[in-house]
Amino acid sequence: MKVLVACEFSGRVRDAFIRRGHEAVSCDLLPSESPGPHYQGDVRKILRDGWDLMVAHPPCYRLTTRGRYRATEAEKREGEEFFMAMVNAPISRIAIENPKGAMSRIYRTPDQIIQPWMFGDKINKATCLWLKDCPPPIPHKGRRAGKSCSHRFNDGEAAVLTGLSAVQRGSPAHSLHHFSRHRRRDGRTMGMA
Repeated sequence: MKVLVACEFSGRVRDAFIRRGHEAVSCDLLPSESPGPHYQGDVRKILRDGWDLMVAHPPCYRLTTRGRYRATEAEKREGEEFFMAMVNAPISRIAIENPKGAMSRIYRTPDQIIQPWMFGDKINKATCLWLKDCPPPIPHKGRRAGKSCSHRFNDGEAAVLTGLSAVQRGSPAHSLHHFSRHRRRDGRTMGMA
């Protein structure tokens, strides 16, 4: 399967798909932190390149309640338009991940709201998933909530999104995104041109 991992520079999600045998490419304005297939630039330029699946992590700083409080109307609109470009991409299977925020009202309610602790991490961070022809990730049983932190993505979730059977329990968790993906030290934002 040809997989696009939009707005990711760590390469961790991309690499999880590659380990499962898929042709995966990450895309971000920043260079990849790890070697592997990566398009550095605006993801909107490659949305029509024949992808079978896109896992998108649009920057949330203009879409969350806190981020919108500080954003100008133009910045809010830009964030919404970027999110909707992911939604409307000509790709048959799409999974878009973002924290709770404005898109639940502007676009539609998410298909699923997950917590990282549901997948083996000991952290809380309500994360919305908008899915197009993708099965929702199935939480592990017996997990409990923990400390607040960023979401985690493991090989099992990559398998679920592609319709494959889940991999062994205990596979290492990989960071899906973190705040530095959205803001660099100099205050410039990431993920959108």
